[in-house]
Amino acid sequence: MPSLKKKIIVNSFVGLLFVAVVVWAGLALSRPSQTNTSSNQTTVQTDEWSRIKKAKQITIGLDDTFVPMGFRDKNGKLVGFDVDLANAIFKSMGIKVKWQPIDWSMKETELNTGNIDAIWNGYTITAARKKQVAFSTPYHKATQVLVTLKKNNINSFADMKDKVLGDQTASSGDEGFNKYPKVLKQYVKNNSVVGYDTFDKAFNDLNAGRIDGLLIDEDYARYYVAHQANPSDYTVTVGDFPTDHTGVGFRKSDKALRKAVDKELAIFEKDGRLQKLSTKWFGK
Repeated sequence: MPSLKKKIIVNSFVGLLFVAVVVWAGLALSRPSQTNTSSNQTTVQTDEWSRIKKAKQITIGLDDTFVPMGFRDKNGKLVGFDVDLANAIFKSMGIKVKWQPIDWSMKETELNTGNIDAIWNGYTITAARKKQVAFSTPYHKATQVLVTLKKNNINSFADMKDKVLGDQTASSGDEGFNKYPKVLKQYVKNNSVVGYDTFDKAFNDLNAGRIDGLLIDEDYARYYVAHQANPSDYTVTVGDFPTDHTGVGFRKSDKALRKAVDKELAIFEKDGRLQKLSTKWFGK
C-alpha cells in the first residue's frame, strides 16, 4: 500500500498539472485564433474586433522615425499626423491605442501574425499590398519627390543621370522606383538605389554627400526641409510619379474593425477634424 508521503507527492503533482492546464487554456482563449503557415509562423484568421472592444485597447504598428506621420519629438514623445488621427478615431470609440514600433520591411508579417492589429503610418495603398492586407478608405494623398542639395544643381529627375539615389527599403517610393523605371530609374547610377531602413539615416547620408538624391514621400520631404536650419539649402523636385493614396492596413479577416474605422474616418472628414489635422501637420 503506498505510503502517506507518496500519496501527498502524487496529489501535489496532479494538482499542479491541473493548474497548468487551466492557465494554458485561459491564455489560449485570450489570443487571436491562428493557423500555421509554411514558414512556421502563424496567421490570424478571425475578426478581432470583439476582443479589441472588450480589452478597450488596440495595438498599432509604425515606423517611429516617419516624420510627420509618426515620430519621436525631442522629449521622446510619439507625435505626428497619423498618431493624432488614430488616437482621436479610437478615443471616439472608447479604445486606447498602444503604439508598437516595428521593422517597416516586416510590417505585413507583424500584422498577419497578430503582433499588431493595424498598420497606421503613412501606409500607401498599392496593388501588391492589397494582396496581403485589407485597406481602409483612403484618408490622405501625396506623391513621391526627389530631395537634393541645392548646391548640386539637380533640378529635374533627368539631372540625376549617373548619380547615386537613396530611398527607404520596402517603402512605396522604392516600389514606384522599380514599377515606373522611365520616371527616375533610367537616369540614376547603375539603375539602382541605396536602401535605408529609416529616412533619417538617408537624410544623414544626403547631407554628408554619400548619396546625391533621396526619393521620398512629399509630406516627409516638405516637413523635413522646413525644419532644417537652412531650408533654402535643399531642392524638392516633383516628377511624374502617380499620386499615392494613404490608408490603414488591417488583416483581411478583420472586417468589423475595418468597417468601424471607415465609419469614423467618414465622420472626421465630414465635420472638418481631418482637414484640421492635415493643416496642422502639412500646412495649407
